[in-house]
Amino acid sequence: MDHILSIDQGTTSSRAVIFDEIGTPINMVQQEFSQHFPYQGWVEHDPEEIWTGIKDILKGINFSKFNLAAIGITNQRETTLIWERSSGKPIYPAIVWQDRRTAEYCQNLKNSGIEFSVHQKTGLMLDPYFSATKIKWILDNVSGARERAKNGDLAFGTIDTFLIWRLTNGRSHVTDATNASRTMLFNILTQNWDQELLTLFDIPEAILPEVLDSAAEFGVSEDLLSGTVIPIRGVAGDQHASTIGQGCTLPGMLKSTYGTGCFAMLNTGEEMKYSNEGLLTTPAYRLDGKVTYALEGSIFMAGATIQWLRDNLKIIQNASDTELLAQELNSNAGVYLVPAFVGLGTPYWEPDARASITGLGRDSEIAHIARAALESVAYQTFDLIAAMVRDSGLNIPSVRVDGGMTQNNWLMQFLANVIDITVERPTFIETTAKGAFVLAALQSNILNSISDVESAWIVDKSFESDIKESQRRQLIDGWQQAVDSVIGLSKFKSSKQPNEDQYYSEIGKKIANENLDDLMSRLMDD
Repeated sequence: MDHILSIDQGTTSSRAVIFDEIGTPINMVQQEFSQHFPYQGWVEHDPEEIWTGIKDILKGINFSKFNLAAIGITNQRETTLIWERSSGKPIYPAIVWQDRRTAEYCQNLKNSGIEFSVHQKTGLMLDPYFSATKIKWILDNVSGARERAKNGDLAFGTIDTFLIWRLTNGRSHVTDATNASRTMLFNILTQNWDQELLTLFDIPEAILPEVLDSAAEFGVSEDLLSGTVIPIRGVAGDQHASTIGQGCTLPGMLKSTYGTGCFAMLNTGEEMKYSNEGLLTTPAYRLDGKVTYALEGSIFMAGATIQWLRDNLKIIQNASDTELLAQELNSNAGVYLVPAFVGLGTPYWEPDARASITGLGRDSEIAHIARAALESVAYQTFDLIAAMVRDSGLNIPSVRVDGGMTQNNWLMQFLANVIDITVERPTFIETTAKGAFVLAALQSNILNSISDVESAWIVDKSFESDIKESQRRQLIDGWQQAVDSVIGLSKFKSSKQPNEDQYYSEIGKKIANENLDDLMSRLMDD
């Protein structure tokens, strides 16, 4: 029994990977699923589609070939579900981590002066990104939900908890410390659900899962997978799992993952460091009750920006097209894309900011927009790493990268140029799944220590900066001007006087109530 099944449930796709006892991937199946945008700033998933997809990809694996010791699970974090304990059916779609519907509520809490206390307990910012305000929204907006929650009829979970519930047929309602830490309800000092935060967000404790170490006994799967019973022994949020899979197990080691978003995590060891630069303080992982902490920067749109080019603008057919388009140009010609489609994350934390393309001219082409989309990933990473250096005082000689976007060599070279730090890409870039393997293997005694991962980490390609400092500075200055314009517009919109809001509202109501034919006729007459 020396193989591990890693289930990696991400924001846009789910995958299953079989690893052998030394962490070599020997079988992988992946499947995308739908994204739903019911209103501006809202992002939802269908939990049943996710679950069906998980079952479908597992059907694509010939389990009889492998001796499975355990399952490891890694997942998109903060995405929020509430379901009936009796049936296991969600009472509302999954509200995705990118969703901004609770921005106004978060701003009101900030205005009340409570953010410092929340930050000290959780290491997080008061932002719609995290689960607490999503939970409150569901309880407040689904008929009868709050009363049912108080009565213990409902269960809350992030995606890991939901999958464990389904895999164990409702016998296990659990999560791990990394996922719990992203809810804004978990005290990362005491490692417990925090009663003051539960009161602040008006969330009944009865709906919360039990919090375990990242390597633990999470339950035993039913025969849904292969006709056999398999224990679930490793769980971590995707960025924490990636930190482990990248072998960043020592203080000062930094990884940056490029998937739907981009997330950089700097291991700070047993020391919990609070940020003055808009970074998050988070458990990297918890083993045997001992917490290893990290500083994290979060970018909401990385691969999702390329997906927008493909699915919304339809200017590319495949993500790989962006590399060819970027290579066509000698420079960005002053064109910048600030991908604030769902606000800006670290270090800005501007939930009301919206995306913008600046610097377009008559000679601008599709290639300029595609290149600007790729460049935005590098600039946002620069913002994160610069904040980390200021906060930690550490000299960061290299960054280990992973995720699908790292296959783009043009982007990796541009990233090295912008951050002026060695970029190292490993031979196996799906390190999130590998982190889940490590945790399950530790609990199964297949691995002896988490430090075994570092010794097994192998670099595929390194990228060094090859541009002049003056050119680098010019690129970053252009990016900062573009970001400043987006933030400035956001603040201008939010500062409108109430009478202006009322005016626009009344005009909108008048137009909405008019007969369209009459309205068009009057406009033509005018």
